[in-house]
Amino acid sequence: MRIATCRRGQETQAIRLDSNGSCALLPWADVGALLTAADDSDVQWQELVASTPDAGRVELDELEFAPVVPKPSKIVCVGLNYAKHITEMGRELPEFPTLFAKFPESLIGSTDDIQIPPESDCVDWEAELAIVIGRRVRRAHPGEAERHIAGFTVFNDVTMRDWQYRSPMWLQGKTFEASSPLGPALVGPEELDGGTRPALEITTEVDGHVVQSATTDDLVFDPPMLVAYISTILTLTPGDIIATGTPGGVGHARKPPMYLAPGQVLTTAISDIGRLENRGVVETVNE
Repeated sequence: MRIATCRRGQETQAIRLDSNGSCALLPWADVGALLTAADDSDVQWQELVASTPDAGRVELDELEFAPVVPKPSKIVCVGLNYAKHITEMGRELPEFPTLFAKFPESLIGSTDDIQIPPESDCVDWEAELAIVIGRRVRRAHPGEAERHIAGFTVFNDVTMRDWQYRSPMWLQGKTFEASSPLGPALVGPEELDGGTRPALEITTEVDGHVVQSATTDDLVFDPPMLVAYISTILTLTPGDIIATGTPGGVGHARKPPMYLAPGQVLTTAISDIGRLENRGVVETVNE
């Protein structure tokens, strides 16, 4: 099953995406609210959606997608997590995940414009498989962590490299407002090859030119392991996002470096999940 969050005027609404190109409106404001309701009822979200009458129907081409979870309570990101990329850079595989955070203000929908801030000219791409948490959990054991995964979506951890490397801490380059697309839909593990450890193609294109290409089964720390590790540190709640890391091909590592320019289109795709298509535009700053 696939669910998403669409915009309807000034509000948002959760929807179910059906295979015939039609979409069912659901009685929740967004996917995060739907997942919370399922957890409160102690049922899987797929079961809750299947047992809930549609609140109407719309056609897919009529929709504007919001971030699949517009306001997650946490966005935890993982660095250095693709084995081939790490070894090609001459580094050893890490013993523990490298973690950092983003904030909800950085999120945009699957076709929204990426706001390129006037303060940065080093805007880089990082295609990522994103885990969406479905059940509240603290200190999940590795064997049980997968049942807390609601599913997966597509993410691009757009990064302002010049700000990222101003200090040893990455946060300031990672969470500029309206920069990072998330969506278009949440796809349940039952639909994916590998389930909660999916083996999917992940790619990034800039104006149709492929700059990243890998498979998600190359992750050093797989999704259940990440849920177990991160939930040791803090409680994960429904709708929280874990971005699992990016493969090789980022612009900053190229020689010479290559960055997203205004007017260019950044396309991020993961097979069997979906694609993001976002144009870079110069952010308008009110003086």
